Amino acid sequence: MLIPRTRAARTSVLATAAASAVLVAGLGTPSIAGAPSPRPTPTPTPTPTSYTTSAAIAGQRASLSVLPPISQVGKGVARTAGARTVVALKVTPANENRPVVLQRRSGTSWVKVAKAKLNERGLADFSVGTTLGGLPITYRAIALKFEGKPAITTDEVVSTEWGIPDFADEFAGRSLSDSWSNRAGEYNPAGLRRCAKGSPKAVKVARGAVQLSVLKDKSKGNRQCVAKRADGSRIGKFDYRLNGHISTAGNQSFKYGVAAARMKFQKRRGQHASFWMQPNVMNGSNSARTGGAEIDIIEWFGHPSKGGGLTSFIYHPTKRGPKKVGDFLENPDQYLSSRSDAWWKKYHVFSVEWTRQAYIFRIDGHETWRTSAGISGVEQYPILSLLSSDYELEDLGGEQRLPQHMYVDWVQFWELGSPS
Repeated sequence: MLIPRTRAARTSVLATAAASAVLVAGLGTPSIAGAPSPRPTPTPTPTPTSYTTSAAIAGQRASLSVLPPISQVGKGVARTAGARTVVALKVTPANENRPVVLQRRSGTSWVKVAKAKLNERGLADFSVGTTLGGLPITYRAIALKFEGKPAITTDEVVSTEWGIPDFADEFAGRSLSDSWSNRAGEYNPAGLRRCAKGSPKAVKVARGAVQLSVLKDKSKGNRQCVAKRADGSRIGKFDYRLNGHISTAGNQSFKYGVAAARMKFQKRRGQHASFWMQPNVMNGSNSARTGGAEIDIIEWFGHPSKGGGLTSFIYHPTKRGPKKVGDFLENPDQYLSSRSDAWWKKYHVFSVEWTRQAYIFRIDGHETWRTSAGISGVEQYPILSLLSSDYELEDLGGEQRLPQHMYVDWVQFWELGSPS
């Protein structure tokens, strides 16, 4: 399914969606529990300009944010309608293990939906239902009395604040939609990919997902490439490779909001899977506000990897030249759904909340990292890739392990109206 990018078309689709809303069974559960239950298309709401409420009492502050449906763990492909809305709580000062309760409004009273404990950063998040009986749900959270601090209750948030996405692709059919195009179709020694290039041969749409691959470039026959490091030193000889590398450049972009993709990675090292964004126009500015930034929402470097294999980065321009911010995620396996889960076994939703003040990165709604560095102030577009850079080719463990594959079930983004 593709959601039109224009506001007029989006309004029309919202009206149609409202007419077809159906009953949702069940309410919400903490995001670490169980499989998601189906939900209808959200009822129409204006594009949000504010989606966070806060309250203060006795030297404490509690803020509650409602986010789009960005939580959906599972082994197979799934419809976007099955994703769960995320409600995120932040309490300061942060008191680890402080109990919190999420409630929903029921008439003139409140009903408990879920409970959790704050982490060391004062955060708790919940994956919850978006509608009940086709209607929005109002939520609030309470941080209970703890270590001499009185209880604090947040103001309310409405589950359908974000409405339907400005762009959504579930990769139905057998080919990419017109929103996508292939990129980086030339071998690029300067970019440390003298042995790999993007190719539509490494992109396949089937069974509700897009498969991005690293394949041997058969047009090269038995010829091999000499891979080199950034300092020019030789790494070794390897087969030439074709990479799956696609984007919505020139077709779908946004400024401020939430972007999300449901992905299942390749297992092995030797290539890295990515969901990232770049600015529509590279204008040479020395400021991200006017020139944009590279936003690496998630990168997976394979198993086993030092630091756990998952990273998030921002590359942004400064007066002194490009600057890189970010690192490997700390203990990323804490975001897996169970001990038997792995990043190559199940699909997970990777997202970024992008505002004028910060980037907030999440996995299935769990916050993994936030930064105020290099905030882009221009329109950016999504990119999906499985790239094999020269410096990682030797990590594959032999050319006989080609091909490698990653899968993307869906991509969506929701744009803010006029964020403060």
